[in-house]
Amino acid sequence: MADDRLFSPKVRSTGNKSTELSLVSIFRKNFIKGWRRGYKLLGSPDFVFPKERIAVFADGCFWHGHNCRNTKPKHHADYWEKKIQRNKSRDKFITKALKRAGWHVIRVWECEIKKDSLPTKLKALIMQ
Repeated sequence: MADDRLFSPKVRSTGNKSTELSLVSIFRKNFIKGWRRGYKLLGSPDFVFPKERIAVFADGCFWHGHNCRNTKPKHHADYWEKKIQRNKSRDKFITKALKRAGWHVIRVWECEIKKDSLPTKLKALIMQ
């Protein structure tokens, strides 16, 4: 049986802060304005541009199943596979629901943050 401390709410809720803070830095350096954090919206986007009706999610590659790293845990593999599949299903549901409600959804992968092209891509999407 797995040690319950591995999956405790405190461990799970440590968040994706470094990715989010990197995006804050990109927004500020590139004079991308109008974003809000903590905006009450389905799926709890990391950033919302209310006037433009844009929701931005900073998705961690491991947690949201991006195939860039191909890292698969050896311990509790079944648990993690199911967990990541649930996350991917939830992400699809939230994206579709927000789009139906008239929102534009941008998902930024953790590995994209390091790319020089990201600020240009974000500016183009946000300033349409």
